[in-house]
Amino acid sequence: MDFLEIIKARAKAANRTIVLPESEDPRTLKAADALLKEGIAKIILIGKPQDIKANSAGLDLSEAEVVDPANYSQSGRLSEIFAELRKSKGMTQESAAKLLKNDPLYLGCMLVKEGLADGMVAGAVNSTANVLRPSLQILRTAPGIKLVSSFFIMVVPDCDMGENGIFLFSDCGLAQNPTAEELAAIAQSSADSFKKLVNADPKVAMLSHSSKGSARHPDVDKVVEAVRIAKEAAPNLMLDGELQLDAAIVQAIGKQKAPDSPVAGSANVLIFPDLDSGNIGYKLVERLAKAKAYGPITQGISRPVNDLSRGCSAEDIVGVSAITAVLA
Repeated sequence: MDFLEIIKARAKAANRTIVLPESEDPRTLKAADALLKEGIAKIILIGKPQDIKANSAGLDLSEAEVVDPANYSQSGRLSEIFAELRKSKGMTQESAAKLLKNDPLYLGCMLVKEGLADGMVAGAVNSTANVLRPSLQILRTAPGIKLVSSFFIMVVPDCDMGENGIFLFSDCGLAQNPTAEELAAIAQSSADSFKKLVNADPKVAMLSHSSKGSARHPDVDKVVEAVRIAKEAAPNLMLDGELQLDAAIVQAIGKQKAPDSPVAGSANVLIFPDLDSGNIGYKLVERLAKAKAYGPITQGISRPVNDLSRGCSAEDIVGVSAITAVLA
């Protein structure tokens, strides 16, 4: 059974509810049909029932809950809670009610906050900024988490490195040029995400163009400092750096370049020093190694909200929804 099939099986067992707020998109409706048919999750669609019915010919969405923002029984209560959350920013109950009625992403996040859904998946028709804004305003970061970041689960065929060919790459989608403190936070969040999704012990490599002082540069210093901060914050986490990519994942090279490292040669969680290297890295592995890339998956929000690529397929939405259900 491959990684996604394992995730789907775990999602079925978890029996979570996922809200899909972009019901105007055909891919979302097709994904909802598949999620329900396979029993991966219970589904809430946000939109006008007549529009969803008109756009779902050939699909079976009879088991989906449809929330119409204009006629939702919980709207008054949710707008009160939302206004209270944002009162320091000048939000009134009237403005909160208007936003929940007109923006499905805000309503979806409120459903998650109040436990009416366990997670949300969006981004097929909305930008990352539009998806994350209500998430951070309503759900906020998890306790002890300093920033929201993202990761990809990379499944590399015919590969004996990482966790039987499975790696977590971070951050490949959000943090442009993280500070040492932010890199350390990304490393800790990524280790936790790997443990939850892969059910294996994370071995975290903080990547650089240098291995253990082989080069000198402020960029290297940043990674070295990130390693120090992360080890101080999580002394039991198997983490090391700075390491070049080959030293991190190839046993022979790891022993040669970093013989005293507990991680070198066996890393399965790769923390890139900036967004450029992370984004380039995951796409190189996806295209040249024919790896499957699952993500970007968001980490650090108090409850799971995940952003899709606007070029996603219905199958992509199914996969991210299954991962969201497991994370919930």
